[in-house]
Amino acid sequence: MRFIIPFLLVFILELYTFFALRTLTKNKMILIGFWVLFAIICTVFFYQITFAGKESRFSLNTGYAIALFLTFVVPKLFVFAFLFLEDILRVFQTLFNYFQHDSSLKEAIPSRRKFISQIALGVAAIPFAGFVYGVFKGKYNFKVIKQQIVFDDLPEAFDGYKITQISDIHSGSFDNKEKIEYAVNLINEQQSDAILFTGDLVNAVAEEMHPWIDTFNKLEAKDGLFSVLGNHDYGYYAYKTKEEIEENHRKLGEIHKQIGFDLLLNESRTIEKGGEKINILGVENWGASRHFPKRGSLKEATKNVEDNGFNILLSHDPSHFDFKEVEVNKTDRYLLDKVLDETNIIDFEKKIHLTLSGHTHGMQFGIEIPFLNFKWSPVKYRYPKWAGLYKEAGQYLYINRGFGFLAFPGRVGIWPEITVIELKRGTISA
Repeated sequence: MRFIIPFLLVFILELYTFFALRTLTKNKMILIGFWVLFAIICTVFFYQITFAGKESRFSLNTGYAIALFLTFVVPKLFVFAFLFLEDILRVFQTLFNYFQHDSSLKEAIPSRRKFISQIALGVAAIPFAGFVYGVFKGKYNFKVIKQQIVFDDLPEAFDGYKITQISDIHSGSFDNKEKIEYAVNLINEQQSDAILFTGDLVNAVAEEMHPWIDTFNKLEAKDGLFSVLGNHDYGYYAYKTKEEIEENHRKLGEIHKQIGFDLLLNESRTIEKGGEKINILGVENWGASRHFPKRGSLKEATKNVEDNGFNILLSHDPSHFDFKEVEVNKTDRYLLDKVLDETNIIDFEKKIHLTLSGHTHGMQFGIEIPFLNFKWSPVKYRYPKWAGLYKEAGQYLYINRGFGFLAFPGRVGIWPEITVIELKRGTISA
């Protein structure tokens, strides 16, 4: 029953696209083939979604079913937009002609419909090509994004200190070892002082990372590799009992060690240089949504940190930074009897100079024009801070667009990101 309304909406899109196609060709094989293809795509998609729902897993087969469905359906939104608008205009035109007793425009309507259909199909071809590129190439189109951030209280010894941030690996989605090896080499080529990973190593279960351990344990940085967990790392999407979830947690902790990550579970580490130091803090997942784990504790992570220390925080979900209200179900299994933070990062008693997050993936779909400083993705309506650098209350938040991909096995306009942040000491302009 839950699929009926979505199916009807998709069917309307297909119907409009069929009408557009029919204005261009009368070939019965093409027109019949259109509906046969639609039936096949729907069958594959609904079968995979139903199967995945029972398994509570994120499989490659399900991902490609989603990709197939979106690639053929989303472009038809553009066809619908053009033809539906034209239908509205036709209604008003017909009413106008009726009252004016004028039939001179009737002959122009069929030819105009053909012209509008050609435009609509031509425009729809653009997102169709984008989705095809995103699935076959875009998901491994790794981009190194460099960002310099100035702090007036950065210890002098750390002026020019470089950090590489990666996030949302989602190893269970990978299907090309050569591309992943290339990306790991690209990370090492940045020669940063430290590598910081902000969560979601897997889609659901620790075993997904096994084929990739030997690839990622080649990561290296002179001051170490530090990591935290994301919402997908706890096993909630695969297991039901507390025992299974905790066992998955233990296995994933071992994998972090094998890679060389120092996993921070509401903990802190200190990096010393030239007699000065900065603190690397890491909290377990904490998100404003009640649908994600809330196991992070800033108080625990900072209990060994001096009040005036320079702090860099790893927190997977960017909503942790400045949430105002949060809905919490105290009996929710996501809590697992852990301490729940009562404040956001920017209002915390100890200053967090820089927070690094991920989680949003930029929805793996959007538009970015760097030279115009323009970026847009539908995810902004769920996460107002969704990609790149933000500043509030004298504190910075950087959100990585993600290394891997989830559910939809592709990226359209929002490319996989390797972030290189250079810390600079100086006067901050107003």
